Amino acid sequence: MFNDPVMLSRLLTGLTLAFHIIFATIGVGVPLMVLAAEYIGIKRKDSDYILLARRWTRGYIVTVAVGVVTGTAIGLQLSLLWPSLMQVAGQTIALPLFMETFAFFFEAIFLGIYLYTWDRFKNPWLHWLIGIPVVIGATLSAFFITTVNSFMNSPEGFKIVNGTLTQIEPLKAMFNTATPTKATHVIVSAYLTVAFILAAIAAFHLLRKKTLSAAETAYHKKALRLTVMAGLIFAFSTALVGDFSGKYLAKYQPEKLAAAEWHFETTSEAELIFGGILDEQEDGSYEIKGAIKIPYALSILAGGAPDTEVIGLNEFAKEDQAPLFVHYFFDIMVSIGMYLAAISALFVLAFRLKKLNPYNKWLLRGIFIGGPLAIVSIEAGWMYAEIGRQPWTLYGIMRTADAATTSTAVGPMLILFSLLYLLLGTICTVVLLRMFKNNPVGKELADDHHSRGEAMFADDNK
Repeated sequence: MFNDPVMLSRLLTGLTLAFHIIFATIGVGVPLMVLAAEYIGIKRKDSDYILLARRWTRGYIVTVAVGVVTGTAIGLQLSLLWPSLMQVAGQTIALPLFMETFAFFFEAIFLGIYLYTWDRFKNPWLHWLIGIPVVIGATLSAFFITTVNSFMNSPEGFKIVNGTLTQIEPLKAMFNTATPTKATHVIVSAYLTVAFILAAIAAFHLLRKKTLSAAETAYHKKALRLTVMAGLIFAFSTALVGDFSGKYLAKYQPEKLAAAEWHFETTSEAELIFGGILDEQEDGSYEIKGAIKIPYALSILAGGAPDTEVIGLNEFAKEDQAPLFVHYFFDIMVSIGMYLAAISALFVLAFRLKKLNPYNKWLLRGIFIGGPLAIVSIEAGWMYAEIGRQPWTLYGIMRTADAATTSTAVGPMLILFSLLYLLLGTICTVVLLRMFKNNPVGKELADDHHSRGEAMFADDNK
């Protein structure tokens, strides 16, 4: 394996994407939560929400810096590790790659203005309006780069004549068949993940309530309510988009869905397989053991009706089938999504009923666990998406083995980039911990920053 440039290229690209996706997700979701907190703060004349927006923005700046480095690494690795892919498809996907860069600079410019203009407007709504382009830029950045991945799953907008791409239509390539479901799923799941990361931070502090003042407790409760309620909306939105994604796979990439569900024989009234292990028989077939089987669920996922016929994996040649362990990534993604929806719904229900305590320690622990689980779900989702497309880099056109470099220098690159990501991860963690440790909420609730936040509404209150 360590002498195989194809495998090493896959490992390095996978490592880069696994590391980058954390910061990319935060980069997409945090601006929206900041904008929501500032909106509520201005609307309700509540300086606690203004402080929430300030503190989330500070952490966001650090993660953006790391995301820029890892995003640049991905662009570099596309050219170095996958030269055949870029030679064949580079002209076709050049537009979304350029637009992603444009969206990032658009976001960065307004982010700089947003940071500089805190407390500089008599009317706080003017500052809030500057945050809207930041949200738009972050979301568009995710959209454009996801269209590149969508193109790899659904290559469109060109013709191949004698091995050469001709009649290229960049817009058709960018807005391919996979783009609506994939881009929406990526963006909404990023919002969901960030909502639960921020909710986990608030829950963590509330679990230590013996050390909190009344003002600090009120602050973290507001943070928890905002983030969990947002999480509930995005959890059900993600589930809805995931249903559309299942129907897309059933129609356009049936072998990928079949691999995820260990569905070997084409049949209607297909059951959904959760968990379990595969036992390979002497004739090459598989027996599924220890799995939970949900009747009709796979047919409903694939076509919306119990009698929908779902194509089985045996319809495809062995060399065109994805590794069957992608089943576990699919299960992890779906299970965590259901957990996040359930725990957020439970909190909102307890909060609305009034008779129940939404801040009891067991519910807080459940929300706290949801933060890291949401990140795991993002990772599992991307692993399923990328490994499930194998053996294709460009689905149906170019195999991964034909797209990778033949260079012998990939091994040292893997080591160097692994050390880089370890260093970046360590620095980011240390900086964030020290930043908030040196500026605890209790201190900021009483310092000049928070006082200025209250001063924003002084004239209105008079």
